[in-house]
This record gives sequence, C-alpha cells and structure tokens, in this order.
Amino acid sequence: MNRTYRADIAICAGMWPIADALVSAKEPPEPRADAREAHADYLAWSTPAPRAGVKLDLGPCVAAMRDQLPADSIICNGAGNYSGWWHRYWRYERNSQLAPTAGAMGYGVPAATAAALRHPDRTVVALAGDGCFLMNGQELATAVAHGANMLVLVIDNGAYGTIRMHQEREFPGRVSGTVLANPDFAALGRAYGCWAETVETTAEFAPALARAMAQDGVRLLHLKTDVETITAGTTLTAMKKAASR
Repeated sequence: MNRTYRADIAICAGMWPIADALVSAKEPPEPRADAREAHADYLAWSTPAPRAGVKLDLGPCVAAMRDQLPADSIICNGAGNYSGWWHRYWRYERNSQLAPTAGAMGYGVPAATAAALRHPDRTVVALAGDGCFLMNGQELATAVAHGANMLVLVIDNGAYGTIRMHQEREFPGRVSGTVLANPDFAALGRAYGCWAETVETTAEFAPALARAMAQDGVRLLHLKTDVETITAGTTLTAMKKAASR
C-alpha cells in the first residue's frame, strides 16, 4: 500500500466491508443537501438521452439492456472507447463487471466465456470493439465447444477508436494506421456456431436484443457504429476543432 497512491489512512480492504463497517459504526446521518444534489447530477449524467443525427446511438442501447437484462448481469469488456458507454450508463451491482486493469484489449470475450461457465445461472455479456474482437474473438470457439450461454456485442466503428481519438487530439488531420478492414462479424459468429444478427440503427437494437436473449448458447450482435461518435460525450469533429485552436 502507498506505493502508487498516497493515503492518509491506508486500509487493506474491499469497498463493501468498509461500507458495512461504516454503516454499523453509528446511525448514518441524513444526506447533506450537496450530497443530494450530487446524486441527482449522477442520475442525470447516467441516464442516456438520444443524440441527434446518430444512426446507431449506444446510449439508448445501454438503456434497452437495463430494461431487458437482470441487474446482476455480468458485464465483461476489453479496453476501448466503446466501453465508456457502459461505464457511464450501466449501473453496476456488486461482482458484476470483469474488465482489464492493465488496459489490455481483447479481454471481453475470453472473460465472458470464463464467467458464463463459472456462473451458468447469471446473464453474461461480452463487450468488444472491432479492434478488441479481432485480437481474441476466436475464443468464441471455446465458448461454443464448452456450451457457454452468453451474449456478445461487437461494437464496430471500423477503427482502433481510442488510438484514433489520440491522433485527432494530438495531431489533428494526421490519421495513421487506425482504419480497419473488418469482416462481417455476424457471419463470422455464425461460422463459429453462434446465433448472430447485425444491428445498424438504434431502433433495431432493442428488438434484436430480445431475439438474442430468447436463444440459448452464444449469441452475437454486430453493432455497426460511426467512428465520428467517438465517446458518449463528444465527436471527432469537436475534438479536431478544439485541437486546432
């Protein structure tokens, strides 16, 4: 402890034991007005609103998942900008996320495979950007071979999105090596033995999710998004304008 971050009081414990200890220590006080305001701000920030002109908007897709999937679903993601929509809009419960702490791409599908086999009674979702999926997507073979029951979302914007974002922010107009020539991920999923479907608009997502969840085994939804919508809060165009000032 204290090797990376310095703490006034360093305690080796998880957040849940600490929270339980604080609650049992004394009667919790009434929330302060500023705490209530902060909570209201969080609820507003974590509730997606449709973005004008976006053909496939991931915010409402996360909202549809919150409506259709159990709250204790295990969400497994790799590293990439696509995961930001779930970090912002999915409200995680205890023991409900598997994600890389080292920033490793390709983590989502193998993590979900392990989670689905370890917890067959829970809903498991793998999130993978197209670049992420191209690194470890072949783990679909393992998932199918071992009878895993899980949902895979491939968020395909045709690019290494995070690296493209850094290029536009630091060197606007100098894009290099971040454009991807992708396969048909739904067809690839079917080749592995998965149920699969392609989603190209926001309106198509909720019905496709319902059809996927009605299936058994490994189900894959190929979400075709636009790299212009680079994060949940901004666009590449806005970033380029800010960088060129």
